[in-house]
Amino acid sequence: MTVTALLPGGVSCIALSVNTKKRPETKTMTVHQSSANTDDGSTLRVRLRRYAPIAVIVLAMVAVFATGAHRHISLETLVRHRMAIDAFIAAHGVVAVAAYMAIYIAVVALSIPGSLFLSISGGILFGVAVGGIATMISATIGATIIFTVARSACGESLVRRAGPLACKLADGFKADAFNYLLFLRLVPAFPFFLVNLVPALAGVRLPTFVAATAIGIIPATFAFTFLGSGLDSVIATQEGVYRACLAAGRTNCQIQFDIGMIATPRLLASLATLGVIALIPVIVKRLRARTTDSRAAPLS
Repeated sequence: MTVTALLPGGVSCIALSVNTKKRPETKTMTVHQSSANTDDGSTLRVRLRRYAPIAVIVLAMVAVFATGAHRHISLETLVRHRMAIDAFIAAHGVVAVAAYMAIYIAVVALSIPGSLFLSISGGILFGVAVGGIATMISATIGATIIFTVARSACGESLVRRAGPLACKLADGFKADAFNYLLFLRLVPAFPFFLVNLVPALAGVRLPTFVAATAIGIIPATFAFTFLGSGLDSVIATQEGVYRACLAAGRTNCQIQFDIGMIATPRLLASLATLGVIALIPVIVKRLRARTTDSRAAPLS
């Protein structure tokens, strides 16, 4: 039967129809496979860009705590190396400030305890003006790093999955983000790392976060650096006792320093008052909204 269906050139109709149908299918399958491979590759790259920074931070945190490097952020370390630090600052002032800022940024970005001590140390080593400005810039940069990483890794998706109540709270936070953040920064009762994460999950804009952070930490930063600049006499006394203990061959030598000498109730109350003042615009806005709703309700 195939002989009678020959076309000119000796090619059968059946063979011709089969060949013409198979070629497009092969091409289509190849296109679909390459498209799927491209999608898989792009998805993998997006996930790597999204989660790699937070993985790096977590690994760095683990390394710091596993090696005990966080224990060196203490008054004992400052007293033990005070002469060498002062000599380095006298010879390389700019480099010393840059090194201090790098340490502060790392401490904040990795959420390592010790930012309060570093703020006090900035006043001890560099004075109120230089120490305060360097501390403020460093704290803002470190907070911005962890905020950006948390927002890129989780963002608003985590809040949306948490349910309607979480979404409502996040939307309310975003509506007055600057004032809320200013309050959280001014009142030192809230952990610094937590204040860095919550706005990221709530979807606060980066410029708002940076501005509120930089302004909100000014009072506490300069308060602690100012108090630190006046602790030379206290540190000199502690240093003498500490070195006498070491000279006696004792191994349990410690420097006694009560943080209550710095974070006095009066200082904390002053910062809390500033925080309440920062919330006044939010309170007024809420009251105006309620008044407007109550007036519009009878009309409807």
